[in-house]
Amino acid sequence: MIIEPLRQRAIPEVIALMELGMPYITARTYSDYWLYANLFSSTCPVATVDGRIAGALVAFRSQDEPADVYAQDLMVHPDFRRRGVTRALMEHLRATAETMGCRRIYLTSMPGNHAAHRTWEALGFRNVPGDRTVDGVSVVSDFKGPGKARAVFELPLTG
Repeated sequence: MIIEPLRQRAIPEVIALMELGMPYITARTYSDYWLYANLFSSTCPVATVDGRIAGALVAFRSQDEPADVYAQDLMVHPDFRRRGVTRALMEHLRATAETMGCRRIYLTSMPGNHAAHRTWEALGFRNVPGDRTVDGVSVVSDFKGPGKARAVFELPLTG
């Protein structure tokens, strides 16, 4: 497995990969991925196996809170699941974030995405207490806008 920053040449394949993530992941536009590849590539790793994109992670270091990295989307192609791709992408992000002096990685998830919740917890993330519980997970109401409650998970870093 090769982990490298997102590059423009990979954008069409990354978009196709992200489209497989519905309903939990929504593929962004080509212009969005252009921004990721040109302005945030160090925190947007792509995993390649035998010349195919096996997984991609889109994450950003906060400009307002530079100690934070927010992981927006992580998708692994169904052909490559349960092979350590998620762990490799997150470990790459973790190492990058620690090099940048960041103190935590956090992400959000829809309350019903139980497979993702199990994955985050297996990787050392903890569900941040919110204001209510939905589908067995603590959520923050309206986190991503009106009616968009999200479970927030965080992973402290040694920075």
